[in-house]
Amino acid sequence: MELKSLTYLIVGASFVLYIGIAIWSRAHNTKEFYVAGKTVSPIANGMATAADWMSAASFISMAGLIAFLGYDASVYLMGWTGGYVLLALFLAPYLRKFGKFTVPEFIGERYYSKVARIVAVICLIFVSFTYVAGQMRGVGIVFSRFLEVEVTVGLIIGMGIVFIYAVLGGMKGITYTQVAQYCVLIFAYTVPAVFIAIQITDNPIPQLAFGSTITESGIGLLDKLDSIVTSLGFNQYTTGTKSKIDIFCITLALMAGTAGLPHVIVRFFTVPKVKDARTSAGFALLFIAVLYTTAPAVGVMARYNLINTIQEGQVGAIDGNLLYSERPEWMERWEKTKLLQFEDKNGDGRIQYYNDQNQSFAETAHVFGWEGNELTVDRDIMVLANPEMAKAPDWVIALVAAGGIAAALSTAAGLLLVISAAISHDLVKGIFLPNISEKNELRVGRIAAAAAILIAGYLGFDPPGWVAQVVAFAFGLAAASLFPAILLGIFFKRVNKEGAIAGMIVGLLFTYAYIEYFKGLFLKWAGSPWGENIASNWWLGISPEGIGVIGMLLNFVVAISISYMTAPPPDHIKYMVENIRIPRINE
Repeated sequence: MELKSLTYLIVGASFVLYIGIAIWSRAHNTKEFYVAGKTVSPIANGMATAADWMSAASFISMAGLIAFLGYDASVYLMGWTGGYVLLALFLAPYLRKFGKFTVPEFIGERYYSKVARIVAVICLIFVSFTYVAGQMRGVGIVFSRFLEVEVTVGLIIGMGIVFIYAVLGGMKGITYTQVAQYCVLIFAYTVPAVFIAIQITDNPIPQLAFGSTITESGIGLLDKLDSIVTSLGFNQYTTGTKSKIDIFCITLALMAGTAGLPHVIVRFFTVPKVKDARTSAGFALLFIAVLYTTAPAVGVMARYNLINTIQEGQVGAIDGNLLYSERPEWMERWEKTKLLQFEDKNGDGRIQYYNDQNQSFAETAHVFGWEGNELTVDRDIMVLANPEMAKAPDWVIALVAAGGIAAALSTAAGLLLVISAAISHDLVKGIFLPNISEKNELRVGRIAAAAAILIAGYLGFDPPGWVAQVVAFAFGLAAASLFPAILLGIFFKRVNKEGAIAGMIVGLLFTYAYIEYFKGLFLKWAGSPWGENIASNWWLGISPEGIGVIGMLLNFVVAISISYMTAPPPDHIKYMVENIRIPRINE
């Protein structure tokens, strides 16, 4: 069976599975729609949380960033995993004990204010739509390549699939769909990694393979990669170029943002007891670790395979570079997507791939007869293209397609449901129509989810960066807006509604304005971004990916300062906070 047909078969079978599960577990009431009836087992919830967590950013983009950035990409590994631990240990059990459906509901009740709840909804929508834009880009990339359709068509197909199992199934449908998606995506990620690890190093364990020696040469894989990339004018793979303050801020923003992500937090409301929430958090960490410990190896092997494909002989030799006319089929396929492009700048018919932005390498390149880098590779294609570069069997390539789609759709569905719940449960029922029937609330939730899918699809057409970058922006917004309000709400009784509201507004506006200025999010129609996104222009040397830390600090300062300048919270709120923090038997 040819690759295209096999891809259709495997991806189609996975869709049938997801939709079947969604129909089987269709939500019949608001409790099932929002929190799956609080009947999910810890292991199943752990898998679903892992699938929710490992989005297109983890599956498609993270290893791609590691492939190109090397050491600098470690911030994503540290930030996301550290953030999950922070969430699981310090926030999730307490929020679950509070017993509400959504984060805005917690904030509204903790800060005894409908205004606080509305502000939290606004923050949540900003975060979720930014996040889901990255997921939709991931969906578009996968479909555009493996189903050989335009990105626009791919997005529309993805939107339709999400609509079926998110809108109909609600959280109950999503939970069990995500269990299946975790199995698909983790199998699709690890099998090719094992295959390529054996091919390059004879070591079947990817986590160990990238530190092993290359079978053909006996040279360490990392040493060889360092040698290759530096000979082409790139920075050494195993050393970083980012400033320490930027590394610190990006890592902390990703950590704090993780702990403030509403679509992950809500997962801990789907289990019967607080104890189950803690247990499922532990299972989820184990399930997540499988992919996150494999990602560095995938990134290293992808970069090695890419350069080896193009640089056939000695660097600078007349016949050292791959002839464009003899390029492999995988390059031809990816060229159709416009995510890989070739421009013969010196007219020699060969592909020169090097760092033409390195001024110290410019003279060497001129001696070689090179007149600029001729190959543009989108970082988000590296994981998907890696099995093709390694000449893996067609079923492995098709499996990766199914895994990429599963990763993107699982998170997109969770985010869209959070947006839906924020509008139907927090705004309509919580603020404007408190007496609305359960049936009508469910209907509003589904209409909101459908509208959110349309907006998410629109944002996915022109996101402000690579998938992982866009997700990092979402984490920064969450860190600056929701995280301080949640943390202070649990551990600091003195913070009142005035402080929390002001803090969330200041944190959100500052962070959003900075990201919009340098990268562009929602105002591209107005000409954003307005500033050149280079280190010399950044405030204090902090990139848009890390600016959420400053927004978070501003939130903390404003919230605490205003709280002490205004009346303290009522006594019953103080008692409620104390009650949340005190463990009870059999919880």
